[in-house]
Amino acid sequence: MEMKEKKSCCDHINSGITCDVKNCAYHEGDCHCTASKIAVGPSHATSSTDTICATFKPKQN
Repeated sequence: MEMKEKKSCCDHINSGITCDVKNCAYHEGDCHCTASKIAVGPSHATSSTDTICATFKPKQN
């Protein structure tokens, strides 16, 4: 019988990305992002207040 190694969600923390959006499916712990990649836009942004995380996915309750 082959046993699969169970991976923790914390195995995929992106150490260079912080996130305060606690209702995102990729949010872990205090401020970690567990998405395998992120997308930020839109392309016409002129300041950080104009940007959004296009990777956001609502957390399932």
